[in-house]
Amino acid sequence: MHTNMKTSNGKKLWLKASINSEYTHTEINKQLVKEEWIKRKPINRLFKVFNANRTKNGEVTIFVPLELEINKHTKKINVAVTDLNSMDMFLEYN
Repeated sequence: MHTNMKTSNGKKLWLKASINSEYTHTEINKQLVKEEWIKRKPINRLFKVFNANRTKNGEVTIFVPLELEINKHTKKINVAVTDLNSMDMFLEYN
């Protein structure tokens, strides 16, 4: 699926996202954050990220505040920044 996001400085993004109830966090691709100059903030408590096959993907040290829009519903969320190969974003669904 694709979704609209707005950064804290008002920049609009059209992102390729995957939604899954088994994701433990909402995450955004580190490369996308760098390319789009999205404002980053440090995380107070670091945490490890694992791939679906349970291999370690690294530690999350920063997040980005975003405004998510799906079907005209908007919500402000903090999104962990990590390496994602196939998607711009993984959306946690609970």
